[in-house]
Amino acid sequence: MRPAGIPRDLIAMRVARELEDGMAVNLGIGLPTQVANHVPEGLTVWFQAENGILGYGGIAPDDAFDQDLINAGGQPVTLQPGACFFDSAESFAMIRGGHIDLAILGGLQVSERGDLANWMVPERGGGSIGGAMDLAEGARRLIVAMEHTARDGSPRILRECTYPLTAPACVDRIVTDLAVIDVTPEGLVLREAAAGVSPGGVQSVTEPSLQTADDFREMTF
Repeated sequence: MRPAGIPRDLIAMRVARELEDGMAVNLGIGLPTQVANHVPEGLTVWFQAENGILGYGGIAPDDAFDQDLINAGGQPVTLQPGACFFDSAESFAMIRGGHIDLAILGGLQVSERGDLANWMVPERGGGSIGGAMDLAEGARRLIVAMEHTARDGSPRILRECTYPLTAPACVDRIVTDLAVIDVTPEGLVLREAAAGVSPGGVQSVTEPSLQTADDFREMTF
């Protein structure tokens, strides 16, 4: 039986603990966009979007919607003092030039080597890779935020991805509703698990073998 995990907003809160003062951070569509609403107090984080913003804040409330202030996923956002705008060519030059400290992307599958598949489910057809390929290769560090299993309960952390890849060997850390797992040259290392979830419970829904870190602990927010 699959262990009970944390809700999506708590996944975003846990990922937000990875933010550091002064970072330039790109958030992928879906779950990662929620990270902007959970920046720890006292930190200044420069969120960058492919459509040409640097320095946006959290998702804007409905009564403050401005159609000209949206992120790459089309969501209305707030602005921080010092925010700036530019065209998509300059935005991707930032990404491809290695100027993004951290990218946080959603995932469909991640392999034990850190390969990422997040843009197409073959049986559904369609799909668009968007800027994910550039972010996966260009960002200095990449965190994947996702549910630990698919809707049918099958693992999303696999020995080999079966979906088309976004980029190979690009993922540094995986944060799911069950665990925090690092991708290392020696294999996957289980750092944290959700309250009430044992290392064995995480392993039961993870295809590759996990090494439990010496300082393994309960996930905190």
